[in-house]
Amino acid sequence: MTYPLSNVLIDALPEANRHRLLAQGTRVPVPIGTSLYERGDRPRHVHFLTSGIASVVTRMSNGETVEVGTLGREGAPQGIHLLGSAPLPTRCFMQVGGTAIRYDLGVLEGLFARDEELRRVMLAYAQYHTLMLGQLAGCNRLHGVKARLARWLMMIQDRTADSVMKLTQEFLGHMIGSQRSTVSEVIGALEERGTIENARGKIRIVDRVGLENISCECYLVTRQLLAGIYCLAKQPIFDE
Repeated sequence: MTYPLSNVLIDALPEANRHRLLAQGTRVPVPIGTSLYERGDRPRHVHFLTSGIASVVTRMSNGETVEVGTLGREGAPQGIHLLGSAPLPTRCFMQVGGTAIRYDLGVLEGLFARDEELRRVMLAYAQYHTLMLGQLAGCNRLHGVKARLARWLMMIQDRTADSVMKLTQEFLGHMIGSQRSTVSEVIGALEERGTIENARGKIRIVDRVGLENISCECYLVTRQLLAGIYCLAKQPIFDE
C-alpha cells in the first residue's frame, strides 16, 4: 500500500471546510530530527503531517527517555495545544523525515473556535492521542523488550507503508527505554526467528505475521485506535 501525501484529519473535513483550512496552510518539509514542540514550551506552529513519523517522548531527570506516542499522517502533533495553555511534560520530534501542512498556532486557534467541523475532528484526534499515550505508558511499564520492539516496528510500518526502516540500535533503545546492548540482543533474536533483517542501520520486516505473534497485546489496541481515526476520513489503513 502507498499512502497519499495528505493528512487524515484534514481529509475527514467536509469539502468546503477542508478547502478553507487548506487555504490557510503552507506545505513544508519536516526533516528527520525537526523539533515540533519542546517540553513546557508553547509552539508557534501546528504541523498536520502528510508523510513521515513523529515521536512523542518523555525524558527523566537522569537523562533516560522513552517514547509514549507515535504519529504519522493521522496526526497534528501540536494540535493538543488547541485545548489549552497547560505546559506539556513531553517533547515531539520527527524520527522519520517527511512533509506537512503548517499553520500558525494563532490562526488555527481562531479556526478551531469558529469551525464546528474542524473542532469535531480535532477533539476526536485529542481523544485518540490521549488513549494512545495511556496504552503506550502501560506497555512500557508492563511488557518485555522483545514484545515492545515488535509492536513498535509494526506501528512504524502501519504509518509509513514501508517494510524498510532506517533505525540505529541506539535510537531504538531511546524509543523503547532500553539499553543498546539489550536492543542488539533482541534484534538478533528477531532475526533468528526470521521476522526481520538488520543491516547497515536498516531494519526490514520480512514476516509481519510472525512479528505480530511476538508482539504484546498493545499492538492490536493501538492498531484499532489508528483504524478508528482513519475511519473519520472513510479511509482504509491496513492491507487485509
